[in-house]
Order: sequence, then C-alpha cells, then structure tokens
Amino acid sequence: MPLGDDVDTLARSAAHGDRVALDALLVAVRPEVLRLCARFLPNREDAEEACQDTLLAVARGITRFEARSSFHTWLHRLSANRARSTYRALRRRWLLEAGNVPLPDRADPRRTSVVAGTRLDLLDALDAVRPDLAEVVTLRDVLGLSYQEIATLLEVPEGTVKSRLHLARREVRQRLGDAAS
Repeated sequence: MPLGDDVDTLARSAAHGDRVALDALLVAVRPEVLRLCARFLPNREDAEEACQDTLLAVARGITRFEARSSFHTWLHRLSANRARSTYRALRRRWLLEAGNVPLPDRADPRRTSVVAGTRLDLLDALDAVRPDLAEVVTLRDVLGLSYQEIATLLEVPEGTVKSRLHLARREVRQRLGDAAS
C-alpha cells in the first residue's frame, strides 16, 4: 500500500513538533517499513528488528525531515539504511556468539531458500562497495526509486546518480560473481 497525502501531512506536522501527528505517522508507516525491511532481510524476526530500528530513527529524526524529497522517498532511504545496518549488526553478533567461527562463504542451500541466500549475498556485496555506490544501487534496484527521486534525495544531479549506479552495479556484479566462484 503506497503512502499517501495523509502520511505526507502527518510527516510535515510531526517535523514541526506535533507529537500526536508523530504517533499517528508511526502507526501509519509501520506496515510499509516492515515490507521495505523484508526486501533486505529474509528472516521475519530480523526484518521486524530493522523495522523497529527504522521507526525509532523516524521518531528521533523527523525534525530533520525538510521535505526536499517526499516523505515516502525519505522513508525508503531510512529503511534501506537501517535494514543494512541491522544486517551488519546481526553478522557481528553471530561472529561473537560463534566464537570467531567464520561465516560460510555462501549461504547453505540445504538451510536457506534461494531467495534468502541471494539477499544475503547481495547484502554482503553491498557492504563491500563504497557507501555512496551501495546507497544508489539500493535505492534504485532494491527499492525501485526513480533516478529523479534519488537525485533529489541525495542532492546530486541525475547524471551523477546514473554514473554512480553504473559503477555500483559493476562492482556488485563483480563481487557476486566472485562469491559464486
């Protein structure tokens, strides 16, 4: 369900300090945030954790929302960043709890669905490229934002978005290819 004008109105009010609007906004966007986080994290509980982290970030950072882009676009960026951050935290936690046993190079197909394994490989590949490139490919290829939406959100020309996307796709493709070897 796409976010509508009501959510944009709530976001503007919340950005100006309206606590009631913020509470209503968080309730309204939660299903969308969970759906976005689930695009990254194959495990429901992990997606829920990223969703909660995103909602907390919305609550803490709403006063910095300046409406240069739509709230929907801002929320996509925040959700993507929080989902990737949750994945990195889960990896670190797993490494600590496993007593420094390294993660397998590839997802075990006997224990992981093909879709989940592909998402984990993509998250690993995104972590290996420059952050500005990872963000652009995430916003375009995972979350489906337009070039113009990304350009507005990142405050760069559309040509810069296309250039970064080209470089990002090449690096991610190369890293995914290396992982398959």
